[in-house]
Amino acid sequence: MKSRTSVMISIVLAMLVASIDTTIMNTTMPIIADELGRFDLYAWSFASYMITTTILSPVAGRLSDIFGRKRVFASGIILFLIGSLLCGISGSMVQLVIFRAIQGIGAGFMMPFPAIIAGDLFPIEKRGKIQALFSAMWGISAIIAPMLGAFFVEYMTWRWIFFINLPVCVIALLTLMPYKEDYQPKRSSVDYIGAILFGAGITFLLLVTVVKENQLLYSFLGLILIAVFFFYERKQESPIVPLSMFQNKTISWININGFIGTAALFGTSSFIPLFLQDISGLSVFLSGVVLLGMSAGWMAAAVPAGKWILQYGYRKLLMIGNALLFISGLLLWMLNENHSYWYVFFIMAIQGLAYGLLSTVGVIGSQQLVGAHEKGISTSFFMFCRNMGTAVGVTIMGALLAGGADFMEGIHHLFLFGFIGSIFALITSFFIKNNDPKAYTAKSE
Repeated sequence: MKSRTSVMISIVLAMLVASIDTTIMNTTMPIIADELGRFDLYAWSFASYMITTTILSPVAGRLSDIFGRKRVFASGIILFLIGSLLCGISGSMVQLVIFRAIQGIGAGFMMPFPAIIAGDLFPIEKRGKIQALFSAMWGISAIIAPMLGAFFVEYMTWRWIFFINLPVCVIALLTLMPYKEDYQPKRSSVDYIGAILFGAGITFLLLVTVVKENQLLYSFLGLILIAVFFFYERKQESPIVPLSMFQNKTISWININGFIGTAALFGTSSFIPLFLQDISGLSVFLSGVVLLGMSAGWMAAAVPAGKWILQYGYRKLLMIGNALLFISGLLLWMLNENHSYWYVFFIMAIQGLAYGLLSTVGVIGSQQLVGAHEKGISTSFFMFCRNMGTAVGVTIMGALLAGGADFMEGIHHLFLFGFIGSIFALITSFFIKNNDPKAYTAKSE
């Protein structure tokens, strides 16, 4: 019991610093760029972190199946600590971009483990509450990150937005040490070539969301490398992404649904505050508070989701989640300058219910529908699909907003895209089979 409590403290602390560092630079980066110079590299300070985090998450999940959870998770914390230290002592923007990539590697190694280790430690009926706790960390970080960034810049130095991670990472490591994991890793060779092909392919695809030139070239190179990766993995005895797990059609459709659902509307939280500020004239604070509706809805659906899975199965819950997402997409498409603040809050609450259900049921399903030695890669790959969906969706929405004749037309176009995406997400949920979660519980434990 003490071991379980200790590792939960470690996970929460690691997740908190990793999630805070995803957003804390939003308010401080202009000051950092002003001091370090090279404003042309401004976007890369975010992109280097995002790209490495996204790529390394599924790799970390697979490595945890081979070497054990504790060892890989600890490696992630150490890398994040080193990256944070280097970021804090950066003397140029080039150094900051490189060191942010190192920090992102550490974050990529840490991010999947809350869900993976929770899948090892807790039965299905309790896992919804644990997933809700982890989701709360993201909500907390979204609130405190801008305040922390502003505090450090005003009263100390921007370098403390990185230095503050060091003691937290040390505590996370110390609380991880007593953890005695029950999972027995299945040792095998590491597919380095597969990992390189996968990483290079995804990097080129994610570059499309950052660069303004040669987007078609990067897309083509990314797709070619992913195709090569696919054919290469089919011949490997110990692939970095075991394609055999996709023979389970439920797993495949859960991943597809996760990608389409997040691509459709998960980027809403990036644009709703902008809409309220521009059209309704609200302050940055009040426009951000509306996102609490999404957090509240997410928690309300995530907490009982584990028990609901045992009662109703995966298919029904995922269909309900996608139906709620469709409703939120429809209401957003109808949104105009005459709607009230509470109308928007209501939409975000519905969307929170949708994503709370889809995320929690998807994570648990990805764990329970595979064998114990594929649980790490299956969980992290589902999270990877959602991250890729978010990156694609936000990029398309941003382009639609910029391409509108005016702000309101751009908003209408991006929410129309989200509404259409929610329709496709709902359709894919009908292809998910209603596997009995109780039958797989015995298999996976």
